[in-house]
This record gives sequence, C-alpha cells and structure tokens, in this order.
Amino acid sequence: MSKKAQIFQAFEQQRFDPMNDVAFKFIFGKEERKQITIDFLNAVLQESLEHEIREITFRQTEMPPDADGGKLSRLDIACELDTGELVDVEVQVINYNDMQRRTLFYWARLYLLSLSRGEGYRVLRPAITINLLAFELLPQSEPVAMYSIYNPKTGDRLNKDMELHFIEIPKYIKAPQKKIGELSKMERWLAYFANKLTDLEREELAMSEPAIKEAMEAEKLFLCNPDEYLRYVNRQMAIMDYRSSLQAAAEEGEARGEARGEARGEARGEARGESRVTRLMSLLLEAGKIEEAREASNNEAVRKRLFEKYRIE
Repeated sequence: MSKKAQIFQAFEQQRFDPMNDVAFKFIFGKEERKQITIDFLNAVLQESLEHEIREITFRQTEMPPDADGGKLSRLDIACELDTGELVDVEVQVINYNDMQRRTLFYWARLYLLSLSRGEGYRVLRPAITINLLAFELLPQSEPVAMYSIYNPKTGDRLNKDMELHFIEIPKYIKAPQKKIGELSKMERWLAYFANKLTDLEREELAMSEPAIKEAMEAEKLFLCNPDEYLRYVNRQMAIMDYRSSLQAAAEEGEARGEARGEARGEARGEARGESRVTRLMSLLLEAGKIEEAREASNNEAVRKRLFEKYRIE
C-alpha cells in the first residue's frame, strides 16, 4: 500500500470533523444547503437579534484591500440577512494568539463595505462576526459569549451595529453533559461541533433537529467528493504538523536553555522558538502553502530558510 493510501485509510478510521474549515464551508457555505446555515445562525443570534432569520444571501468571501499593498481578507462564510445585517462566520482550530484583533479586523471590513462611496453614515448596516473556536480564549466559563460596545459605568450599549460572538467548543465539552432531549437549540449545535457523541446519540441528535440531520447528510456528500476530501485531509495533516512543530520548537528552546544552564535562558529560548514557529506556520497556512508548512514542521533547516525568506526574527 502506498504512503498516500495509508494516509487516507488512517483518516477514514477517524470521525469526520465538522470544525475542519474545508468541511465547514462545504456544509454551511453552499446555496443549496443554506437552510442549515439559517438554522445555525438563528441558534446563535436569536437573543441579540430579537427576530427570526428567514433568508440569507451568500456574499463574496474575499474582501480586497483598501489600497495597493493592503491586506486581503478571506472570510470562511459571509452572508447578508433578510433584515439587512451582514454576518461573517469564522472557524478557528488553532490559537494563533490574535483572535480578538482578527475578529475586530474582519468586523471593521464587513462594516465598512456596507457603505458605498458618496453615501452617508445612515446607510451603514450592522455587522456581526461569529467565531467558532476549537480552543479556549475568553475568561467566562460559558461556551457562548457576545461582545459589543458598552459604557463600562452605566452598562448602556452604544448601538447594535457591532456584535462579536465567540463559541468555545472545549468549554462545552468540559461542562456537565445533558441528555439530547434536554438540550436547547444552541446546545444541540454545540454537541454537533464538539463531535464527541456516540453513534446512537448522533442518531438521536439528528432526529431532534432537522437542520443538523441535513448537515450530517452533507457530510456523506462531502466524503464522496474526492477533491474536497483531499483538501480536507491536507488541512488536517497541516494542523497536525503545526502542532508537532510547536512541540519541537518548545523542546528545542528547552534544550538551548538547559545547555546554557540558565533558568531565564530556558524560558526565553522556549518562548522565542515557539513564537517564531507560530508566526511562520500561521503565515503559511493562511496563504494555503500546505506542503511548505508540512516541510517546515519536520525539518529545522527548512524552518531556518523560511525564517530568513519571510524575515521572521
């Protein structure tokens, strides 16, 4: 059996991961399955919007820079609600330590693009970002949180034009688990993304929520598409390689610190090594340079060359 065939076989033995951004876009970003997306958005936004979402229109996910040399923004899923709000949904499985600023940047670009040249500020539309995270980020214990602009003394909200939603899946996994029949709509979606259910529980979850059942059916379609599945496998491998490279960088930094015999040197070497690798892998993965990221994760000489190429000090 070839190495490629062995890799595919290994992934087939694992449970499908809906938090893989390639899979997420296939399930939630297609016109023919937008009812799944509408149901998910209603679960997240029902309290803050105070109205039901009945229709969405998918929008271009690439937002061009404001000027030459500016940063190109590439969203996972962007859509406009039937009531005019603009929504960006992002899936993040690796913590690059920039999520708070990243979501502000995406929100700002989304908000800005609702204003055409020459129009007044009154036509600006509320912009909403939803961040689905495979790591813990915020101080509160609840897995779902919404941030906006408030007066810290009075608690008064400036307006409803900014909503930043964070969904931290690990916090849901750590919380006491309920039976499927006891879950709220939002908790059912959390259970789906947490991906820890038994086959019997998944079947019960599908029966309890038609949109989740449709999402599970879309998973089967995804797995039957060889091109999409190859991208899924490549993305999963890149994530695995990234985590492996972080571990290697930490061990390398620790070894340097021990060789110098300095406690400070150990901590500084480890932090610096991990920071450089984090920045490099983040750059490569965001640019879609999967093969280059994989080589960098396994080869220190390649990492050093890429540090110089991308001027990472």
